[in-house]
Formats: sequence, C-alpha cells, structure tokens
Amino acid sequence: MKIFALLLCFAAALLSSAPAAAKPNILIFYLDDMGWAQPGCYGGKMVPTPNMDALAAGGMRFTSGYSSGCVCSPGRVGLMTGRYQARTGHDANPTKAGRELLLSETTIAQHLKAAGYTTGIVGKWHLGDTSPEFMPTARGFDFAMGTVGNLGEGKGPAFYRGKDLVEDLASAPITSPVYARESVNFMEANHDKPWLLMLSFNAVHSPHVASEKWLEKFKHLPKHDAAYAALAAEADEAIGTVMTKLRELQQEENTLIFLISDNGGAYQNAEMGGLRGHKWFVWEGGIRVSWLAAWKGHIPAGRVSDEPVIQLDVLPTALAASGSIVVPPLQAV
Repeated sequence: MKIFALLLCFAAALLSSAPAAAKPNILIFYLDDMGWAQPGCYGGKMVPTPNMDALAAGGMRFTSGYSSGCVCSPGRVGLMTGRYQARTGHDANPTKAGRELLLSETTIAQHLKAAGYTTGIVGKWHLGDTSPEFMPTARGFDFAMGTVGNLGEGKGPAFYRGKDLVEDLASAPITSPVYARESVNFMEANHDKPWLLMLSFNAVHSPHVASEKWLEKFKHLPKHDAAYAALAAEADEAIGTVMTKLRELQQEENTLIFLISDNGGAYQNAEMGGLRGHKWFVWEGGIRVSWLAAWKGHIPAGRVSDEPVIQLDVLPTALAASGSIVVPPLQAV
C-alpha cells in the first residue's frame, strides 16, 4: 500500500538522524468535527489558531490528509488499531452493547506498552463503555480520563477516570482546559520514560461551549458562530499549554507529534475550504481532514506535502519510530 510505505519511509528518515537507542514520545492531538480548512495554516479565517499553526510551521502540513471514517467512532477505531473499521463492522458509533471496539483488536496503546511505553489518554473515548473490559485502562492505557462519548449524549455517567465512570466533571461541559491540565500532569509524571499521550478533544463537536474569556473575544460574531469560534480557540489554547510544558521539560526534540481531525466539519459554518459535503458524508468534506506531523530536529520545518496520508498511518509510523517494527529501506518505495 503506497500510503503505508510512504509513512514507514517517512519514519525511517526520522530515525536516521536519531540515536539508535532513543524511543521518542508519541503525542496525538485529536480534534473532533474540525473542518479541513479551520486552522489558520489551512486558510481558516474565522478563528485564530496560533498553536496549530505553530505545529505546521515547525513540521509538515499534509493537504491530502484523510480519515477512514466520516463520523466519530469509525475514525477512532482506525486510529486506535491502524486498521480499516469496516474489517470489524464498526461503521457507526457505539450506541449500544455489541457495538464496542472488539476485544480481539490491538490498540496503539497496547502495542507501545509492550515496547516499554507509559500510555495515557485524556478526553473523548467513544469506543464502548458498557463494561470495564471495553474501557481505556483495559485497552492498554495506564492513565485515562475524559468523556465516554459525546457531551450530553445518553443518560448514564458522562465521564471516566481510570476504571471508574463518574457523573460529572468540574467545569463541564467546558473540557479543553481540564484536558490540558491532565495532559500536563501526565507528561510531568512520566518525563523520565517514553510515553504515548492521546489528547482527544470534545471540541469542536457540539455542544458549542467555552470559557467566558473566549466568548467575550468573539462576541462580535453572530451568537452561534461566536460559541463555535470560542470553542475552537479554547482547544487551540489547550494545545499551546501542552506544547509549552513539552518545551519546559526539554522533550520537544524527542517527541513525535500528530494533529488530526477525526472527520470533516459538522457545524454549518465550519470552514471547509470549498470541499463538497461534511461530516456523515464520504464526499471530500466528510473525510478530508487537517493533518499535521512534527518532530523538532527530525521533520524539516515548514514542509507542505500533497501526498495522501490517513489516520491509519499513525500506528505503524509510531511503531516504526519506537523501533517496534522493522522499517523497509527507503529505496523499496
């Protein structure tokens, strides 16, 4: 598969400039329902996104980045397993028993945990919560907290921490600042070992809620646009908080970073860059997504590529970077 080979060789190029014994941290920012052209680095005008833009400036921005799913959970199945969700019948969200991520599937956390990584997920799970064996701590994550699904979805507990379901979270339904703090704490606690951290935002999925300072900043916009813009800006701020801590810990040069949206935009005014369709459709607007990769000192800064990539590529690339799988020679492509 050309895309798979491309990303493996991409990883090989990264590893060629790193010490053989080094195991880079893996940091995944996963946005929810963000339109392909929402970040400023993709041409977005509605919301300043300085921290997403900084990742693009410091790494590689892919203009043909895709998700294998046009809705939330299928895309997450693909990211977690590196396999098309249709292989296991996960073409819809897990709204009832029997729709969970199959226990026969191996997650990126399980792969990297076996390679000596400490693993964490902060934020939206949405891969099944009907019993403990389907929750993150049973799927390879040492640390886990966030929402079991979408905010305001269902009648049961909305949040999880470790193995436990909890009814609510302080500041909910505003979650991005909480997720930033939890991510920073995870990084500080594990700074002396290789780690995987997936920061899986609720933003910019509805409900469109944000802290007052961000609502005030966008009060010049129509009411619904203002709420959406504030939500996006607060998520960008959370990315900045995590990146600041990464630099304080002097780990930016040893961290492979991805920033991807799970599918196309859902909000009627999400910036789509002229693409046809949106979330729920397999036209370009539903499956083409913002897709960034950065690793200071390894990925050349400021690169823009039109090569097709997909969220399925994250797992094999992370495993290649960690030394967990053999990378084919560059001339093989």
